[in-house]
Amino acid sequence: MRGRGLQGRHPAAGGRLPRRCRRGVDLSKAALTPAEALEKILERVATLPAESVRLQAAAGRVLRQEVMAERDNPPFDRVCMDGVAVASSAFAAGRRSFRIQGTLAAGAVPTALEAEDAAIEAMTGAVLPPGTDCVIPVEEYDLRDGVLTLKPEATAEPWRNVQRRGSDSAPGVPMLVPGMRLGAAEVAVVASAGLPEVLVSRLPRIAVISTGDELVEPGEPIADHQVRRSNAHAVVAALKLHGFGETRDAHLRDDAALMQQRIGELLAGNDVLVLSGGVSKGKFDFVPAALKALGVGEVFYQVAQRPGRPMWFGVGPQGQLVFGLPGNPVSTLVCLVRYVLPALRAAMQEQRAPAGKVSLDGALDGRKLTYFMPVVLQPAAATPGVATARQPHGSGDFLALAGTDGFVELPPRPEGYPAGFTADFYRW
Repeated sequence: MRGRGLQGRHPAAGGRLPRRCRRGVDLSKAALTPAEALEKILERVATLPAESVRLQAAAGRVLRQEVMAERDNPPFDRVCMDGVAVASSAFAAGRRSFRIQGTLAAGAVPTALEAEDAAIEAMTGAVLPPGTDCVIPVEEYDLRDGVLTLKPEATAEPWRNVQRRGSDSAPGVPMLVPGMRLGAAEVAVVASAGLPEVLVSRLPRIAVISTGDELVEPGEPIADHQVRRSNAHAVVAALKLHGFGETRDAHLRDDAALMQQRIGELLAGNDVLVLSGGVSKGKFDFVPAALKALGVGEVFYQVAQRPGRPMWFGVGPQGQLVFGLPGNPVSTLVCLVRYVLPALRAAMQEQRAPAGKVSLDGALDGRKLTYFMPVVLQPAAATPGVATARQPHGSGDFLALAGTDGFVELPPRPEGYPAGFTADFYRW
């Protein structure tokens, strides 16, 4: 809302223009660094409870149990390629032709090899027939009238095209550990362990709140003095893309009593509140007073960074995390990724991954404060780990973010950043 960059009036962004830094104030000393701000947030994060969910609903959730191998994996010597199973000793003794004893499909009960001059056609995934120890692929033999003849290039060394029993894992050995996010591969591992349900972190209950009479929803009539409500939609979309799809989306008018009532209701029913603007010192910035009356204690206000300097963070009476993000779109999304998402992941006990590293493909002007620069990653095949800066025309220029991959965190460096400078990278 009103004031220093918090949901201020910006004709394109659905947010409000920031005021410039007060003259004579050295923000690099007066405010927290980004690392200090994140540390203060994480110190106040409480762990969410665990819950059991069906396997079909586990994708994207954070694991809270060890997943042990149910049995040897694979549970038998497994055929890895369509072909014929033979005894390698027969090949070593000089045999180059074999009679076909039978055919074995995946899932069928295997039949033992009758003699060393016999072979069994075996399909990928089948149990290696007893008496055989290798599989010759179909490309290496000719088959006619039930007799196969090996081609000159054929080989039959022991365990060729066979995955040995227990080579992936053994019973009782952890295949997955707590803190892992369950993607497609991890869900497959859970299924292979025979678990119809799995213990995961409960998803945080999140309310995304925008404030201000000037904001109008897309699709509704809009006057010249109004702007579209866009920041909240961006926040909800970003949360959904990161696996936090169950959010409350609320817009509050500039009415002090009503605002306190609604924030109180949202505070009581959620673990996290994300406000886009409205926590500054303007005449119509009712949020700080409402939060104070509701027992939300301020932890910090302002971070030595651009964009996103006027960020606010506090904790509710039941440990709810309350983020007051600056109201301009670039600031909103940067602070969401840099601070809110790590807090949500910590609450779910997700393993903390370090920031990625990229190098700049061109020189940039120096900065006295930490600066978050949107970037486009170069194609990996051409220049892996190289990023091109996309400089916004201010923190309200959301159009500059379209097509970018994320942002780099540039440390204070008044002398500038040369081409090739390595920086931490955060994906949107």
